Formats: sequence, structure tokens, C-alpha cells
Amino acid sequence: MKQVATVCPYCGVGCQVKVNVQDDKIVSVNGANGPANEGRLCVKGRYGFDYSRHPNRLTRPLIRRKDAPPKSADLVVDPANPWNVFREATWDEALDYAGGSLKHIRDTCGPKSLAGFGCAKGSNEEAYLVQKLVRTGFGSNNVDHCTRLCHAGSVVALLQCLGSGAVSNPVRDVMESEVVLLVGSNPAINHPVAASWIKNAIDQHGTKLIIADPRLQDLSRRAFIHMQFEPDTDVALVNAMIYTIIDEGLINEEFIRNRTEGFEDLQRHIQAYSPEAMAPICGIPAETLKLAARTYATSKASMIIWGMGSSQSQHGSDNVRCIIALALLTGQIGRPGAGLHPIRGQNNVQGASDMGLLPSAYPDYKSVEDPAAQRKFEELWGCQKLDPKKGLTSMEIIDAAVDGRVKGIYIMGENPAMSDANAHHARAGLANLEHLVVQDIFLTESAYNADVVLPASVYWEKTGTFTNTDRIVQLGRQAVNPPGEVRQDLWIIQELARRMGLDWNYSGPADVFAEIRKAQANMAGITWQRLERESAVVWPCRKEGDPGDKITFVDAFPRSGGKGLFVPCEIVEPDERPDEEYPFVLLTGRVLEHWHTGVMTRRSRVLDAIEPDPVCHLCPQDLAALGIVAGDPVTLETRRNRITAYARADSKVARGNVFMPFCYYEAAVNLLTNPTLDPEAKIPSLKYCGVRVSAGGDPAGITGFGGIAKANREGVAV
Repeated sequence: MKQVATVCPYCGVGCQVKVNVQDDKIVSVNGANGPANEGRLCVKGRYGFDYSRHPNRLTRPLIRRKDAPPKSADLVVDPANPWNVFREATWDEALDYAGGSLKHIRDTCGPKSLAGFGCAKGSNEEAYLVQKLVRTGFGSNNVDHCTRLCHAGSVVALLQCLGSGAVSNPVRDVMESEVVLLVGSNPAINHPVAASWIKNAIDQHGTKLIIADPRLQDLSRRAFIHMQFEPDTDVALVNAMIYTIIDEGLINEEFIRNRTEGFEDLQRHIQAYSPEAMAPICGIPAETLKLAARTYATSKASMIIWGMGSSQSQHGSDNVRCIIALALLTGQIGRPGAGLHPIRGQNNVQGASDMGLLPSAYPDYKSVEDPAAQRKFEELWGCQKLDPKKGLTSMEIIDAAVDGRVKGIYIMGENPAMSDANAHHARAGLANLEHLVVQDIFLTESAYNADVVLPASVYWEKTGTFTNTDRIVQLGRQAVNPPGEVRQDLWIIQELARRMGLDWNYSGPADVFAEIRKAQANMAGITWQRLERESAVVWPCRKEGDPGDKITFVDAFPRSGGKGLFVPCEIVEPDERPDEEYPFVLLTGRVLEHWHTGVMTRRSRVLDAIEPDPVCHLCPQDLAALGIVAGDPVTLETRRNRITAYARADSKVARGNVFMPFCYYEAAVNLLTNPTLDPEAKIPSLKYCGVRVSAGGDPAGITGFGGIAKANREGVAV
């Protein structure tokens, strides 16, 4: 038995773990004494490891057969028996075909005809190389990753208002808070270890918890106030709080005068948003809105934590601008226990964004349209001319694939066929490509229409750095060897780059990290040797030996002039509301046992045994009114598609709402969701659309996935 110190591969909390290995196989995982968790682990971190040895694991490169069925948005491939669609190939054959075809498209149709998706579960080094490959090899900025579908609205608002898209305080800083305001986030499900710190703060220090969320949650029992507001009315609710703080003189005048701008515009604008006027809109009594505002504003230290319930909206950027205004009005930022924390979803979504895996920004969030930044990276990368125009976002890439403007896509670890809003549209785009290369650990839904599938290494099989939601850069260490002919992702990316004409010769992750330090000023002081010694260093850390800044915005904001900006926001009417035909509101999210699109957790024996089948959650009164018994199949239908799942009675869901996780491939809820985009962040409205609920249906057959759920669960090796 050997023990390897590394980091959990699931959420953004970034818990350190000890992996117990015997005969090159993981047998158990325990929590370690890391800065984010102090030995704590959730059910996914403790039991979600055996997917790496699932019998459906990709172990050899695959190439699409010439006699394969035609590509189609409705094509389904059994991952246990894909041989009517794919054949095995050698690495040289697969890489030559993958890279050669992408190069041919670039040279004949132009750089804009190619695009790439990186992965927020990959390491910083992998994210860095993917965006560099697209920019220097493909020749454009058409590169994105799943931050577009989680906190894109938060990043847009934070960069505009504060000059930085990262959190100001670590999650554990709630232990220093008198008040925690939790907006659009359910950490007991999505970030359980983060939720444990909130519970500790309440139990040990009397911290008051205010929750604003359309669903009740486990933490609601401990909350001082839970405002179960009407979905999609975030701006109305937070503006009412802003009105109260200004109207009752609860503002921090000195902070506003010295460290902000735009207050007068906000003061004029907010007059139309009194709690009395907003109460009928958001569904929260005016006195409750006022109490929440007073409690937040008058405490010695208040922290706001928000999640994708706020950002996954066609006005997600406005939701976050309003949240930021609360902190600027009261000076509740830049101090222990006082700050802003958009809690990150994936384990390395912060790091992937830091690395420039974005269509609008190089590493360190330098705009691709800034000539000085362009010159810096041309010199660093030794290339002649980088594209000076913003690239397409993930949803725009799919649109361009549907209409033929994008002809080739390289996907490393993402699964847009499951995660995109209106996922059938994403599948149609992937099916319409001339050439699709997918690099992954399983034959995902996005790989069904691939021309080449490259078997990638799982988290436990490689070494690299990962940046958690607290901005802590941590070293993930290899615990086991890849099976079969699987290669590590850095090797695959580099081999593709060589076939695109790039002369890359990185010796390993430490070599790539050395270049990252030159590209990312906030990480310039972090050395690989220090990470090997200490395992974790927080950025900003600009000089070697610096401890790093756990709390930012202490004296100034990294905007021009150093001041935070108030941006007044109006209520924006959604383009789709419930009506007589689609009378319910569809809410989406995660469940405790499964992660994101389920690629890993639904192939983990313990986790899948606990929550094996697709379920949708309705309140008991709605089930009774519809004549549906809990456990029966129900069909959900929107203006885009329909699926069937099993009904679950859930008193946390308000009447008129339906909640469904998006991890079930046999009932993919993102076939239903609304693709309308936030105009600035280009994030879809994944959390709000009209839906019809009816009794009956076949859960295994609605989306054509019959039998695959069973195949994915059989024979799991522990």
C-alpha cells in the first residue's frame, strides 16, 4: 500500500486528499489537512474514484469507420459496443488524421473555420497549452470552456466593477463573518465542505445566514432568513435591498467617497425600486427585504457567496452587478470576513480562466484586442501575428458549426452535447462538422459524432497544478498509471500541436508551469519547487517568497483609478415566461451524489448506487394536483424538446416549479433549457424557462438512450 497526497477532482473547493493505492489501483480516498478542507471530504471526494477503472474506459485511439452510420444530432453510440461506428487505431494514425485534417481545414478555409474547447477539470498546464494551441496553431481566438456556462456573468460584472474576476476572500473566511448572504447557491449539495464552514460559523460564532434562492435547502434550517423568491427576479430583490440601505442611511459614506465611483447614478436609479414596489415582483414581503438589507449592512463583517443560480441567466451580469453594489455601498469588502465570493463549480474553472482559456482574453485576463498584450504574447510564444479580434464563445461556436462557418473542432474534456442549453442544437452542430476531434476518458455524448477519439488520462493518472475557488494553486500528484495505451493529456496536446506545424518540446508539467509564470503576473512568484514542498500557494503571489494575498481589494481595486464602480441595473423582461401551454418553471442544477454531466460519477459504483435513475423534483401539492404519484414516470416538455424522468416529491421546491439535475444522459434536461444569452457574458438562461409536466413516459426511451444506462453501470471495478 502506498499513499499519495493530491487534490480532489470534483468541485472548486479544492479539498486536499490522500489516495491509498495498492497494485496500481486506488482502493480508498481520505481527506488531508489542506487549506480548504482540514481533512473534510464530501461523498464525491470520498467515494467517486473508481470511474477510472470502469470497463467502458477508452484505452486506445478510435477512428470513425467509413461505413459508419451518418452523423446526426440523434445518433446514439453504445460506449460498451461502439464498433459499428468506430475502429481502433494506432496513436500515430489517429494523431496524423486528427492534426492533419484540422491543418487542412485551417489552410483551405482559414483560421476562423476552426475552434477548440478546453476543460475546467484539466490542469492549469493543460488549459494553458490548449489555448496556446488554438491561438498559435489554429490561428484564431475561437477557444472557450465551461466557465461560459457557469460564472461568465460573474466574471463580466466583477471585471467591470472591480477590475478582477476572482474571489476577494476564501470560503473559510465565513468563520470571521457576522453575516453570510448566500444567493443562488446550494453549497450543501454543490460544495458540501464549503457548507460545513458556514455551519461551523453559525454554531460556533453565531453568524447569521441569509439565503436568497427559489428553492429551500438543507442550510435553510439554520438560516436567520430564507427569501424563497420567484425565479428570475434577482435584480428586483437585490435592488430592493440596495434601496433600503440608501434610504435608511446605512451606507458607508467614507468608503463610497474614497473608493468608489458612480454612486450618484445608482442613487437616482434606485428610487424606483422600493421594497414595497419590488415585493409583488420577487414574492418576498417588503419587511423581510428590509430586514435582510439592515442585517447585511450593519454587521461588522458580511460575506456574499453566490453561485450559478445568479449567473446562469440572460441577465446574469446584472444580477452580479447588483450583488457587487451591496458590498460597495457598505464597505463590506477587503477585510477578514467581509467580501465577495462567486463560488466556483469545477475543480479548475478558476485556473482555466486564469490561463486564458477564453475567447476574449490571454492568460492573466489581458484583452486579445489590446496591442500591448498581443505583442507580449507574440514575443513569449515566438509567433509572428496573433489574431487581434475576440473569438467565438462556446455557444457561438456551436451556432457557427450549425451554419457551416466553423468546420473543425477540437474538444479536450468538455461535453457540450450534455452541458449546453438546448443540447439538441449542440449535437446538431457537432454532427455538421467536417472534422471533430474529441479527447476524453469515456465515449461521451459529444464523441458520438467524432471523427477521431483520443483516450485521455484521468485526474489520478497525471501531475499538474489546479487553482481552487479561493485562488489557491495546488499540486495534484499522479497516483496510478494510465491503463492500456492511454496517454497523458499534455503529451496528446503537444503531439497535435506538432502536427499543426508547431515546434513544441515541453518536457513535462513543470516546464509548462515555468512558462505560465511568465504569462500570468499574479503567479510569477510561485515556483514548482515551492509547490512540491508546500502543495498550495495562493495568488496573487508576484515575487518569489511572497506569502500570497488571501484577501484582495484591501486598499484599492485593480481598475483604472483604483476605485470600484457602481453600475445601476434595471429589471429585464425574460424572453420566455411560463404560460397556459407551459405553466411550470424549470430549474436545473446538481445533486449531491453526481457531478456535472455524470461522466465520472455515474460510473462510480457507490455514487451511482445511491442515485441511479433520472429524477425530477416537484412539491407534493403539485404532484397531487397533477394526479402523479411519487416514483412514477413523468414527461417534461418545453418549446424545444421533451424528456421523461421519475417524479420525486420535494417540499423544498416551491409550487409551480420543477427542479431537475443535468447529469442524466438518458433524460438530458439540457435538451429542454433556454439558449437565450446574456448579451455581454454570452451565458445561456439555463435556470429559467417554461415547462409542461404530464404523467407517463418511458425514461429509457425518450432520448433514444435505451440500455446505455445499464451498460455504463455494469462491471464497475473497485
